Amino acid sequence: MADHKFLTSIKKTFFHEFISSKAEEEACQVNNTSWVVTRELVEIRDIYSAPIIDLEDPWQIKKKITHNEVILGKLVIPFLEMFEYILRYWKLDMAKSLTNGYEVCVNMWDITEENDPKKYEGESICFRKLYNGYSLSCMRLFNDRGLNVGDEVGLYWDPRSSSIMFKLLSQNSHSKI
Repeated sequence: MADHKFLTSIKKTFFHEFISSKAEEEACQVNNTSWVVTRELVEIRDIYSAPIIDLEDPWQIKKKITHNEVILGKLVIPFLEMFEYILRYWKLDMAKSLTNGYEVCVNMWDITEENDPKKYEGESICFRKLYNGYSLSCMRLFNDRGLNVGDEVGLYWDPRSSSIMFKLLSQNSHSKI
């Protein structure tokens, strides 16, 4: 990707504060409470360069669709993949909103049929934090594409268009709900 060097990406990570300050200790004593470890999402300079998006095979996140994903119309994205391939391209405030439990709506392009891409936008495409990762709500996409258990899909965040890109890579013809 020739314009890769112009794309900005800063790694996001959690900063945990394990030791309280003197003022925080005193406040805990006055209120008769114990110190609680806090964490904050911060940006850091990565010692490695951002993952390069290969335009021949850009699908950084590949997954087989599960039964629960079909029922709910939501794709589950593991924590590490979300941080490595999506959040690193977001502005810090947007990433903080998501990691603090707020729903963040984005645009999505279904480019399964490359000559006829379909754009999904507004409140129908949203990321949400889960206990074990993140979910991408996209019920309309599930219905339009007829996605089923075992279908393989690919996703990546396109920093040029600030959109999630989707493609149905293969269908499992044996599984119907």
